[in-house]
Amino acid sequence: MIPREVLGLAEVPGAAPLRLVRHGRDFIIMLDRNELMSSRMSGSETALGTTTCRRLRSPADARVLIGGYGMGFTLRAVLAESGARARIVVAEIAPTVIDWARGPMAAITGGCLDDPRVEIRFEDVAELMASGDGGYDAILLDVDNGPDGLTRQANDGLYTAHGLARARRALRPGGVLAVWSAGADRAFTRRLGEAGFAVEEARVRARENGKGPTHMIWYATPH
Repeated sequence: MIPREVLGLAEVPGAAPLRLVRHGRDFIIMLDRNELMSSRMSGSETALGTTTCRRLRSPADARVLIGGYGMGFTLRAVLAESGARARIVVAEIAPTVIDWARGPMAAITGGCLDDPRVEIRFEDVAELMASGDGGYDAILLDVDNGPDGLTRQANDGLYTAHGLARARRALRPGGVLAVWSAGADRAFTRRLGEAGFAVEEARVRARENGKGPTHMIWYATPH
C-alpha cells in the first residue's frame, strides 16, 4: 500500500486548515477527511473552464473571474480557450495554495501563474464580485464541494438570493455564471431561476477519460 504524505497546511480564514497530501504521483487537497480535489480526477474542473469559455460571445478578449485556484485545472482550461487580450482574475483566499502550486505541484501548474493574462488576488471572491459591477464576461465558482459553505461557512452567502444577485450585477450582458458541484442540488437550481438566470445543468465525469464519479456544473445566464 502506498502511504499518504502530508506536505503542508494552508490556513483558511474562518475555517479549518487545508492539507496538501501526496499519494504516489498524485496530489490531494483535503479538508478534515474530505477530499476537495485530486490531481487524478480533474476532468470536471477542466470542463468548468472549457465549456464556460465556449459559451461566451468573445472568449478572445473576455474578462473572467475564477473563484478558487485549487490545483489550477480550471485556470489552465480558461487560458487554453482564451485569446491574448483576455484577462483572468483568480480569487484565492489561502495564499499557501499558490505556494503549493509554485512548489510541490509545479510540474502540474505548468507555468499558468506566470501567464501575463492572469492576476492572482488574495481576496474573497464575494468581495471581488461586489466591486466588479458589470465587469465580467464569466464568473466560475469552485470554492466548495457544492452550493454550500463546506470549506468555510462564510461561503454560504455565495449561493443565497443575495449572493446570486451580486453575481448577476457583476456580469456583463450575455455573461455566464458557472458553478461546480460534486452533486445535484434542486434547491440551488430553483434559486438560480428565482434570481433571474436562465439555467442549464450539465453532468460531467470526474476523470479526463470519462470515468469516475459524476459531478454537476450549472451555467446561469441573466435574462
